[in-house]
Amino acid sequence: MVNAIYGKKLGCTQIFNEKGNALYVTAIEAEQCVVIQVKDEKKDGYNALKIGFGRIKDRKATKPHKGEFTKNKVDLKRYLREIRVDEFDREYKPGDSLDLKIFKIGDKVKITGNNKGKGFAGVIKRHGFHRGKMSHGSHSHRIPGSVGMCSTPSRIAKGKKMPGRIGNKKVTISGSEIVDIIEEENLILIKGSVPGARGSLIFLRKI
Repeated sequence: MVNAIYGKKLGCTQIFNEKGNALYVTAIEAEQCVVIQVKDEKKDGYNALKIGFGRIKDRKATKPHKGEFTKNKVDLKRYLREIRVDEFDREYKPGDSLDLKIFKIGDKVKITGNNKGKGFAGVIKRHGFHRGKMSHGSHSHRIPGSVGMCSTPSRIAKGKKMPGRIGNKKVTISGSEIVDIIEEENLILIKGSVPGARGSLIFLRKI
């Protein structure tokens, strides 16, 4: 059953429930996802829908990207993604669309997105290390400390916590609740926070 959709994170706000309590929610714009290709287990080895969504100007698309849509006679879209399923709940064909009707208020969803990238960071910010002494003459305020090994094997162990890039990694959170659905604006309001920066892609799958 196809119970998932792609969307774009718009930002956060608050609404009031029936009891008058303020709820922190994240707004996700879920445009219609148009089916580009239907993959089945017999032919492709797995069941999936290849979908396209998002607006794009013709001059900004590459020839291979355009070819995917031209071959199946579907209007050009910005993004191409796949949604895997165990089995299809109905027969799909190129040109069909997935919309918000697959969700309802109160559903629990699993959300996947790339969290915010924060650039290069040291071990204190990246891994939560303690700092060194702040006394005069100390040369180890924020350094990671000794990272080497003995002459054997004479290298840094794989997986050692070191300075490096932080964030911009795929994150999945499960059990988020749909608070409201505004179909005329293609909006889903999710209770709580959602990984990613404003405008980033979000994948929602009903649990």
